[in-house]
Amino acid sequence: MKQKIIPLFEVAESEWTVTSYVFKWETELLFLLLLLIWCLAPSWLHILDQTTGSVDQSIWLLILISLITFLLILALVWWLLQKSWSRLKLPSIHLILSQFNRLTTCQQLGFYWATYALLLLAALGCLIALC
Repeated sequence: MKQKIIPLFEVAESEWTVTSYVFKWETELLFLLLLLIWCLAPSWLHILDQTTGSVDQSIWLLILISLITFLLILALVWWLLQKSWSRLKLPSIHLILSQFNRLTTCQQLGFYWATYALLLLAALGCLIALC
């Protein structure tokens, strides 16, 4: 007699699909807009104020470069999360969140503190790597 194995959870395959065409290209359009601003910002600043030097123009470009880099890293991490999530056959995000909401307040607080501690240790590791 063969026993049936009952799954503990259901794996949602189409959880990560993007439903809207505009939302799908929103990050790419933002990235292209930031690159366009980065390329044209020095000439715009020079047109608006003839006395701006290269240092004044470079400060704004550094801020734009940091924003572009942040968006690229964020997109890369999101892509890696999607790939690893589908490869590991983990349950959907909605199921995990509903299970988290069933925890007691003390357990949720402990999870938040553990997450904060890991984030703090990761930031400390990054600072140590820089120094």
